[in-house]
Amino acid sequence: MRREGASKAIFLLIAAMLVSISGLVYELLEGTVSSYLLGDSVYQFSIVIGVFMSSMGIGAWLSRYITHKLVEAFIDIQLLTALFGGFSTAILFYAFAVVENYSIFLYLETIVIGGLIGMEIPLIVRILEERFTLGTNISNVLSADYAGALVASILFPLFFLPTLGIMQTALFFGSLNALVALLSYKILLPSAERKRLYKIAAVFALLGTGWLYAGEYESYIRHRLYSDSVIYSETTPYQQLTLTKDGKRIRLYINGALQFDSLDEYRYHESLVHPPMSCLVHREKVLVIGGGDGLALRELLKYPELKDITLVDLDPAMTRLFAKNPLLRSLNNNSFSDPRVEVKNEDAWKFIESSSELYDLIIVDLPDPDNISLSRLYSIKFYTMLSAHLRKGGVMNIQATSPLFTRKAYWSIVHTLRAVGLYTLPYHCYIPSFGEWGFVSASRTPLHPERNSMAPGRKFVEEGWYEKLAKFPPDMNDTDALPNSIFRHPLLKYYEEGWERWYG
Repeated sequence: MRREGASKAIFLLIAAMLVSISGLVYELLEGTVSSYLLGDSVYQFSIVIGVFMSSMGIGAWLSRYITHKLVEAFIDIQLLTALFGGFSTAILFYAFAVVENYSIFLYLETIVIGGLIGMEIPLIVRILEERFTLGTNISNVLSADYAGALVASILFPLFFLPTLGIMQTALFFGSLNALVALLSYKILLPSAERKRLYKIAAVFALLGTGWLYAGEYESYIRHRLYSDSVIYSETTPYQQLTLTKDGKRIRLYINGALQFDSLDEYRYHESLVHPPMSCLVHREKVLVIGGGDGLALRELLKYPELKDITLVDLDPAMTRLFAKNPLLRSLNNNSFSDPRVEVKNEDAWKFIESSSELYDLIIVDLPDPDNISLSRLYSIKFYTMLSAHLRKGGVMNIQATSPLFTRKAYWSIVHTLRAVGLYTLPYHCYIPSFGEWGFVSASRTPLHPERNSMAPGRKFVEEGWYEKLAKFPPDMNDTDALPNSIFRHPLLKYYEEGWERWYG
């Protein structure tokens, strides 16, 4: 009997660890989905974690009212957690794409799952009372709980998310909760009624059905989210990549936000590359930060005098896709195969910190600063680091969001470059997919637009571009905006307020 009691105690401690792992994964999944769909990862994760932890406290408080049949209650709570957690991401995507009332579903789901998770640990402690003293009991259970949190935090970004994806990761951990319920039935209730076993089987059947049809469900959600046919979708450790196609028209979305449309991307990439190239005397060595689609490379490679182009993009899945997919290679003119191009898949900040190279041109082709991780790459500190890698007379050029829709954000970027002590040349152009879009060139010495000729093969940017692109009408011209720093991120606030004003 003593050995049997010990085995039950060990099982319950393992169950506590598994409960902790699944609970943290559900938190991470909700925060990840919210970040993908709504942006601003810090805000989304803060809200999810805050509501989840508070709900756990409420669940722990409510558990005191479970006064008998503790094991049966624990099993039932596991089954409810399996269902709500396993289908959590499916519910959130449906709420966003179909119901269009995402926040209410997010909060309700977080409260329910958090409350259920919060009830489980106190129940385990109480079930273990017959085996250990209270102090030892709480110590053992909390140690297992914290160890589970560590396991989840490591495996979620490194294995589960890139391997299973968002939907099937949730279903996997729902199945893990159901497995804990089944083992609890077998180990702790050997003579229990079979009706509860049928409940467990029903939950497994529902989760299995969800797993079986996850691909079709994802296709349905993508159809609701994107107007064109989805030809590629991948969840990487860094972002969600989606490609759509309508006839010959290709669009790339990152975390649900449009990055380019093949119908008009030439306007953006010509404007990003050719104006700063016309400001240079020496044009031999270029650094591209971001630009993993190879479209900026395509424009740079029109200059035969360029000898060396280094592209730094964090996500190897992005550069691999655009280097190997035949449809995308035709779009970027097979730019990744050019011997002058070297690709480095690493964090731009770390690359710049460790590099000793100097460049004639640095192009910063990053997504908009819609979260703090990106905002730091639009900061005084980062621009100071970049400017140290410019050769004499060198230029860096930044994609800088819309001076119309996010006017303060655009001029915050300009003022950030000026705060570094750089000369700036702001300009803009119209891109049908995005509206008015802004760029800014910067250098340690005064800029001379059209000092040098631009390469042939352009469809949009003309000689004499400065007179056409560097004039700002009153509703887009310079405005009071603070420079952006890594300690305070006014740029992020300006960006969110701008889009909220136009499309909120």
